[in-house]
Parts: sequence; structure tokens; C-alpha cells
Amino acid sequence: MPEGLVTFPKATISRFPLYFRALTEYYHQNIALVSSEEMAQKVGVTPSQLRKDLSYFGSLGIRGAGYDVAYLLSKIKVILGMDRKRRLAIIGAGKLGLALAGYSGLKQHGLEVSALFDTDQAKWGPINEQLMVFPLTELAAQRERLGLEIAVITVPKAAAQKVATLAVAAGFSALWNFAPVRLEVPPEIIVQYEDIVVGILTLSHHLARKLGT
Repeated sequence: MPEGLVTFPKATISRFPLYFRALTEYYHQNIALVSSEEMAQKVGVTPSQLRKDLSYFGSLGIRGAGYDVAYLLSKIKVILGMDRKRRLAIIGAGKLGLALAGYSGLKQHGLEVSALFDTDQAKWGPINEQLMVFPLTELAAQRERLGLEIAVITVPKAAAQKVATLAVAAGFSALWNFAPVRLEVPPEIIVQYEDIVVGILTLSHHLARKLGT
């Protein structure tokens, strides 16, 4: 069955980036075949879970040898939409927004920051040879001109909902939200939440349990 017709469980989709990272490492190490046991240990899942996740692609494993790294990597790239370039608009040209704009790892995974937007006039203008900070009022026009697909929200909590509403009105159908707030958007809008504080507090909790303090 073609991948475009397969419905993947949400939990399986969440593990695909882990598989992609592991497969990319194998590929760069010129490893052609990898066993389900080895790969599962590398990403922190059970071999049976890994085999179940990859079974949605059909029979990819070679009995007695393992999975073809290059072929499986190409399949997962398609599922993750990495077979094409996605252009990002960062809304909020503060420290976090600028840090994301300068993160080379995004481009390595088919994501390209193409523009930044802010309400602060002092931030408008070029930040390097490739990137500009535009007035937020130009969001819709620049989305169309530059082919922007994903709006990255890096503004304070109090402004996040207003920015999300503006992004939806400007034609964005996917939002990557770094503000610590749940957004109210139409059901067809895709939202990915990244709460840095929740992440570090979860880590602190696990550390406290491990150390008994």
C-alpha cells in the first residue's frame, strides 16, 4: 500500500524522527544493514515495537540480515515530508527566534527559515545576507511571495494567541508554538507545541526520583 494511503498511529509518528536520526547516523557510517535489535536499543524502544512501527511500510526487513538502511531512510523521509523543502516564518525576532533562525540543524532536515517577523520597528531589516525581519503587518504578503508554509511562534505568552490568529488569517495551516499556552485555532490547523519549561521540569522530576532527593 502506498505511504500516502497509510494511516499511522500518532504514537508511531512520534517515533519516526527517532528512527530517522538513528538511520541517518548508520547511513553516514556506511552501514548498509541494521538489525531491529540494534536499532531498537539505539533509539530506546523494544525490538517488537520497532518491527511493528516499520511494518506499516510493508515487508522491509531482510531475514537474517536486517533492514536496508538507505531504503528505510528514504521511506521515512517521505512520511516526515522531508522529500521536499519546507519554508518557515519565525514570528518574534527575540533571542529564541534569532537562535532558531541560526540553527543549521533545521536546514539539514529540509526546513528553511526564510523570514522573520516582529512588531518592533527597531528589529526590521536584514540580519544577515539571507534573512530579513519584516513588520508583522507584512505576514500575509510575504507568506505568498516566499512560499512560507510553517509559522513558528516565539513571542511571549500574552501575545501568542493574537499572533496565532494572525498567522491563520495570513494563510498558514501549520503552527510551531514555543509560547507556554494552548492556542485556539480552527480544527484543520496543525499545531505542534514546544514547552521548554515543561521539558526541563520533567527532567528535574526524573532526576529527583533517580537520586531520591
